[in-house]
Amino acid sequence: MNPQILTHEPGLLRHMAFVYDNLSAPRLIELALARNEGHLTASGALHVLTGKYTGRSPKDKYIVDEPGVTNSINWGPVNRPVSEAHFERLYSKALQYMNGRDAFVFDGFAGADRRRQLKFRVVTEMAWHNLFMRQLLIRPTADNPFTGQPDFTILALPGLQADPAADGTSSETFIIISLERKVVLIGGTMYAGEMKKSVFSILNCILPMKGMFPMHCSANIGEAGDVALFFGLSGTGKTTLSADPGRRLIGDDEHVWSDEGIYNIEGGCYAKCIGLSADKEPQIWNAIKHGTVLENVAVDPVTRIADYNDNRYTENTRAAYPLDHIPNAFTGGTAGHPNTIVFLTADAFGVLPPVAKLTKPQAIYHFLSGYTSKLAGTERGVTKPEATFSACFGAPFLPLHPSVYANLLSEKISRHNVDIYLINTGWIGGPYGVGKRINLPYTRAMVTAALDGSLKNASYSKDPVFGLHIPDSVPGVPSDVLNPVNTWNDKSGYMEQARKLASLFIENFQKNTPDVAEEVAAAGPVLL
Repeated sequence: MNPQILTHEPGLLRHMAFVYDNLSAPRLIELALARNEGHLTASGALHVLTGKYTGRSPKDKYIVDEPGVTNSINWGPVNRPVSEAHFERLYSKALQYMNGRDAFVFDGFAGADRRRQLKFRVVTEMAWHNLFMRQLLIRPTADNPFTGQPDFTILALPGLQADPAADGTSSETFIIISLERKVVLIGGTMYAGEMKKSVFSILNCILPMKGMFPMHCSANIGEAGDVALFFGLSGTGKTTLSADPGRRLIGDDEHVWSDEGIYNIEGGCYAKCIGLSADKEPQIWNAIKHGTVLENVAVDPVTRIADYNDNRYTENTRAAYPLDHIPNAFTGGTAGHPNTIVFLTADAFGVLPPVAKLTKPQAIYHFLSGYTSKLAGTERGVTKPEATFSACFGAPFLPLHPSVYANLLSEKISRHNVDIYLINTGWIGGPYGVGKRINLPYTRAMVTAALDGSLKNASYSKDPVFGLHIPDSVPGVPSDVLNPVNTWNDKSGYMEQARKLASLFIENFQKNTPDVAEEVAAAGPVLL
């Protein structure tokens, strides 16, 4: 085999000691074990630790400032520019680093719609990283082979560190996307999620220019063909709530809405599994078996039994598995236009209602706001929930201005008459540290009522601060849970926290999205 044919980047693999080309999952697992990269658990999953970095490192992510994209990118603290010269310097260092080392190569697709698939070549120095991407991208088949050159190449070298003074980075870690060279360079971190999210970032740049709407959401489909989308940041419940035994899972994290309907970007799931239990989340529990990569979970060294309640390494424990590990997964990854959209948030203030129906202006307001509480471990340095606003429920992955994605959503909602709900999976009865997380079975009942039409014509009461329409009753949920003020013993404390959060909403919106339609600007909270 001539390693030069493995990439559109000339010479990338020329000097490798050995190139492992598109191996099967069992073979990658064998090599990962032989190279002491991980261990098998009692369930058969490959257990790995990612060391210093157990979450994404957003301050170390860059986009190369190139002539063809410089006027399109929404530059700032999320999309940090790096010069072409610095990229070339790091790329040369990567070639030197790879000299004499083994490489693992996987060729896969992003996008279940075969008419719109992008081809990604993933080159890694670790076998388990290759397995991770093999499980999460869409794997080639006999009737859909990977042919020709890739559209993008990802080069993941955790052992390669940057020199900030010389390489233009903030630290030894770097995640750099070159949209013109069509290369992603990753170094200084073993956290595999950086590869996955680099793919998503690329699609978020390319697809809107073609009139398609990339979305940070999970999706499932009912027996009648009704499609539901679940938007939300990591840890808010996208994977958990879309893995519904009564519905078929399309995908758990990233989708595209085209003129024909929606399609999954990925071929696998990346489930957060802190506190995972067989009774509450049976589908995810049973998916953790041979072929699954289990990241940073505490495992008994003798029995090899995983302890999902142990957060010794991080709160951001993860399981990466192919979609077919879910028994009722929706094969093919494409479906029709959504009937229902759910915005998920985990409110650490404890004041947002567990469920509310949104008008279209409210939907655009909350989409542009993207409020949640950033949960511990999802990003480097986050040790407890922090209130945060992430535009479009995915700002770290959006190279273009948030208004581009909001306009796409607005057009889709109007064209397809979609019902939109806000569901809070966070705290009730008090803020974080005082109140408690909303009972998961209650949340599931609210989601079911939203999807089966029970809430479409229900009676509602209007929240005085946030203007949200709260249902007066939901099957299977105690009525006093629905209005958050009823769950607080200290009513004045509730109003204080509500005003505090409302102020943060208003400040964020005025700062980051000042130029919106008047009806959208008026759809936010008011200070009483």
